[in-house]
Amino acid sequence: MEFTTVGGLLLWGAVVGLDLATIAQVMIARPLVAGVVAGWIIGDVQAGLIVGAILELFALEVLPFGAARYPDYGLGAVAAAATAGGAPGVFGIGIGVAVGLLIAYLGEIAIQLIRQRTAADVVSRREVIDSGDISVIYRLHLRGIVRDAARAIALTGLGLLLAAAVRIAMPVGVRGAVLLGAVAMGVGLGTTLVSGTRIAQDSRRGLVWLAAGLLAGVAWVVVR
Repeated sequence: MEFTTVGGLLLWGAVVGLDLATIAQVMIARPLVAGVVAGWIIGDVQAGLIVGAILELFALEVLPFGAARYPDYGLGAVAAAATAGGAPGVFGIGIGVAVGLLIAYLGEIAIQLIRQRTAADVVSRREVIDSGDISVIYRLHLRGIVRDAARAIALTGLGLLLAAAVRIAMPVGVRGAVLLGAVAMGVGLGTTLVSGTRIAQDSRRGLVWLAAGLLAGVAWVVVR
């Protein structure tokens, strides 16, 4: 992987990580978006789209309200695209998703550590904040942004290292890779179905719409 490509992926990872909660929140951190752009950076948009779509199925189960804990599937999609990009056919899809899930769950741990450090930073300056010193509040915000950017870059870098290691020594053959990809897709669909059922279970109308969506999706696949 060329230096400029690595730099582009690290920069994109920083943007994706910050968009999750710290800055903007304009849906850049959605795995589908993160995966497609990462695929474009490495020159394989199709692979980025596929792994991004699979990880999006996992992300649909997340309800990020309040202090909810959730994996960083956006950074996972960047790592997954870097792993799957350039591989022939569907050879790298399953392994890419596996790498992406690992990075996503490490991201969840890292988010908690960042939150704890930011909270400690605020508590340590409570008296100055209560005095109304706006400059201190600005610096606290800036430090929080820098921490989250560092988290995103570090996780993206780790994902790229894992991608390089996997691509050098692919641990499974073609049959295993295809099977792994099928399992990843199945688990993602199952996760989304459970989430949809949970959201709709308190409403008969919601269950009707869920069933209609499933039938429409099956019909589309059959027609295609």
